[in-house]
Amino acid sequence: MEDSFDIANFDPTPSSQAPDFSYLDGLNEGQRAAVEAIDGPVLVLAGAGTGKTRVLITRLAHILNTRDIAPWQILAVTFTNKAAQEMKERTAALVGPAAIDIKLGTFHSIGVWLLRRHAELVGLQPNYTILDTDDQLRLLKQILTEEGVDIKKWPPRGLAAVIDRWKDKGLRPDQVSATDGDGFAHGRAAALYEIYQQRLVALNACDFGDLLLHPLNLFQNHPDILAKYQNQFRYIMVDEYQDTNVAQYLLLRLLAQKHRNICCVGDDDQSIYGWRGAEVGNILRFEDDFSGAKVVRLERNYRSTEHILGAASGLIAKNEGRLGKTLWTEDNKGEKVTLRGSWDGQAEARWIAEEIENLERKGTSLQEMAILVRASFQTRDFEECFLSTGIRYRVIGGLRFYERREIRDVLAYLRVINQQDDDLAFERIYNLPKRGLGPKALDTLRVIGRDLGLSLARAADYAVEHSLFKGKSLASLKEVTENFANWREQKDFISPAELVEDVLETSGYLQMWKDDKSTEAEGKVENLKELSQALTEYDNLGEFLEHVALVMENAENQGQDMVSLMTLHAAKGLEYDVVFLPGWEEGLFPHQRALDENGFKALEEERRLAYVGITRARKKCFISHASNRRIHGQWQSSLPSRFVSELPEQNIAEVGESGIYSRTAVEDNGFGGGTNISTANHLSQILQRRAHQNSKMTDNSSKPVNTGNTGISVGDRVFHQKFGYGRVLSQDANKLMVAFDKAGTKKVMENFVEQA
Repeated sequence: MEDSFDIANFDPTPSSQAPDFSYLDGLNEGQRAAVEAIDGPVLVLAGAGTGKTRVLITRLAHILNTRDIAPWQILAVTFTNKAAQEMKERTAALVGPAAIDIKLGTFHSIGVWLLRRHAELVGLQPNYTILDTDDQLRLLKQILTEEGVDIKKWPPRGLAAVIDRWKDKGLRPDQVSATDGDGFAHGRAAALYEIYQQRLVALNACDFGDLLLHPLNLFQNHPDILAKYQNQFRYIMVDEYQDTNVAQYLLLRLLAQKHRNICCVGDDDQSIYGWRGAEVGNILRFEDDFSGAKVVRLERNYRSTEHILGAASGLIAKNEGRLGKTLWTEDNKGEKVTLRGSWDGQAEARWIAEEIENLERKGTSLQEMAILVRASFQTRDFEECFLSTGIRYRVIGGLRFYERREIRDVLAYLRVINQQDDDLAFERIYNLPKRGLGPKALDTLRVIGRDLGLSLARAADYAVEHSLFKGKSLASLKEVTENFANWREQKDFISPAELVEDVLETSGYLQMWKDDKSTEAEGKVENLKELSQALTEYDNLGEFLEHVALVMENAENQGQDMVSLMTLHAAKGLEYDVVFLPGWEEGLFPHQRALDENGFKALEEERRLAYVGITRARKKCFISHASNRRIHGQWQSSLPSRFVSELPEQNIAEVGESGIYSRTAVEDNGFGGGTNISTANHLSQILQRRAHQNSKMTDNSSKPVNTGNTGISVGDRVFHQKFGYGRVLSQDANKLMVAFDKAGTKKVMENFVEQA
């Protein structure tokens, strides 16, 4: 290994055998150019499906075969442990055991390796501890409490997010100012960051951000250490360069200054992680950073059909911040990308389910199909639809909807309301949000329950009635028991949707996540609002909980042949024969929050995300949008995404329900040129319908539109807030069977419709 060698005096033994270059066979022109451009700075722009991994592996072998260097003089950096392991195995298959000595790993693993050797220079001991997220949050909580910061208003996760962002940029505490902390704790974030770093040193610990920040500071403050590694690493290769953050970028620039033999492989059109610190500018300015750099474009795609590539290339060409390339293939044209508009999100899910069943009957396995959504809350419509149709599915990169922590928490509340003796559910939420009822309080309730033969919830009632707790604990427990008593009284008189919204509001659970400043908190809030929407479809709480139990049972292992369901961000690096891309509507995709926060920069990243989605498909790609969608508990009428109008017409086959927006509709929304009279009329109709809905809906759109005897009879025309207009087919007490114009035949409660 490297520590046993004298780098300066290394003289490799010449091989008596001529090197074998058979690994170059089969490379296309662009791939071979990238492999053979060994010396000097090289940027390989590797489009989706162009054989990037093969180029990386072959280039490593070619360096070892053609240059007099030892394997440990090569540094190869990847972004995931899986990618690093694959690179090691495939390189070993080409060059043999020598591949073991290549310094190959993720940025963080390289950081660990450097710190173990020089920990004392950054104030640590070589046996330092790496804190995980939970440890980091506990430490930050201690610091915030000691400094008198209200952790309910300024939670530890919020401070962790600020500090992580600073570390991604390579900034030490002395390099940030109070104004850089997004106003956290009224400008105290910088001071808290300094205390946090001091505490880490005292604990002989570091967090994941330090695994980049400490080596960067080491190189900046100790030129001799930097020179040592500059001498050692004569060749540097970096994968997924478009995903590097500022700290990673600075580390690479420092290491490459002497030999300048750095090869960065990436795709500026697939830079989609700006929200977690990735800086697309790193790849865009490569030629400025390394004068005389050679740029090689890999444009021949081995994955997708011509129409799929045409749609993706035409869309991404609208981005201004890119170096430019056009993917092409020698395979057949394939089918055009299918574009479809649906009445609402559920109709969209039903259509996709039907397409999946048709494709499966024709021989396409479920595991070769994927549904890629922009926001995680979109998955629920598909999960519900797949459960009813029997389509097997898996959620990639996340939990199924009802398995998510925030959903299980609220389900626990509902279970205790529905069945007071559900001890497992009560244990989960008796102190959630935090109420000062810790493990001791729970132990006390267990003792009371055992002695009196009561469940935990009933033991809590008894403890409050007999004042068995004192002070704040008694007050908190009394509030909990009174809330549950009120909810039980209400559950038979209000809709399940209203009940869950009252639980979220009164318990403080929804506010807890609204106050959380972590990156995942907003998604949890969206999921909680989606849960409220889920309950609008059920007559009573028990029926809903039975449904959830069936969903969870269905979630058990059902074999390998399943449709994959995931977010677009989770899909990068994956590929499928068939890809469905639902929810292409303005405000959802591109996401309105991203546009509000980062404007044009965010729009270009959203477009790159769309490009990534399309290029996951090998044979078939389906893009869809809905005219109406329930978002955050409210029905919204939507225009198709501006990305829909940017798809090249020659690569698109448009189908859909009559009366649904066409792809040209977005031109009238300011995203394209020209005027379309029919679209303008359609927009007017949508707005009129939306005004009609709003006039009938309260702030909680799940509430009944009327109460009491409505006088509705068989044959009457009616209007439903979700399903639109329809005609009553039959009536059973307060339940109606209605044939809706757009949504099909549905059974609905009488007080959720009105005469049209």
